[in-house]
Amino acid sequence: MTAKTRPPLIEICVEGIDGLLAAQAAGADRVELCASLVEGGITPSLGTVRAALDQASVPFHVMVRPRGGDFLYSEPEYRSMLADVHALRELGVPGVVFGCLTADGAIDEQRMGELTNAAGPLNVTCHRAFDMTRDPAEALEVLIRCKVGRVLTSGQRDTAVEGLPLLAELVRQAGDRIVILGCGGLDLGNIAEVRRRTGLAEMHFAALKDVPSGMRYRNPKVGMGGSDLDREYRNTLTDEELVAATIAAAKA
Repeated sequence: MTAKTRPPLIEICVEGIDGLLAAQAAGADRVELCASLVEGGITPSLGTVRAALDQASVPFHVMVRPRGGDFLYSEPEYRSMLADVHALRELGVPGVVFGCLTADGAIDEQRMGELTNAAGPLNVTCHRAFDMTRDPAEALEVLIRCKVGRVLTSGQRDTAVEGLPLLAELVRQAGDRIVILGCGGLDLGNIAEVRRRTGLAEMHFAALKDVPSGMRYRNPKVGMGGSDLDREYRNTLTDEELVAATIAAAKA
């Protein structure tokens, strides 16, 4: 089987241990483990990581992101990221995911290099901070210099379908120096076409569904944040059947 015909590696983005278990049961090759996907993913708790180490049968990479919002971090935030990477390395997780930018939209080479060095033998992915850079070709070369193993990108557009031209160009530019992990609205209907038109060897998506809370008693007058009071009684879960169907479409 040639590289071009080899099925793509599929990574599923999940929130928490239940998401990881659903993704691996559905046939994921790898999992990106996060908390708070509503914010694009932040660092999961130590307990969640330990549960994943106990129960995962596939490799998982842990998000290192101290908050939602932009990727321009204060010095205390950055120090907390370094501490998280050191702690995750000590725990023995397979990989970590992080990204730091400068105020003018470039990869922060110093910080990315330091974080990658702190990760040591762990797999390192730069997340979609890359999609917020002003010059993606330059940003990719910076990540290669920092010895980052892969970059998660939708081609600097909301979806991979919109970002197809840049994704294909990034795959060509990367060669065998860094892995391009394609993402952005990938689903059952488009994942095979995106793979065919870009040559992506690795693809990433989240297949989520909202389910009602099991709470019988509900207080409609209190919310834990924001104005969507019903959010307290609605859980977002990884859809195992949809993950399996989308993986099948990608690997057909």
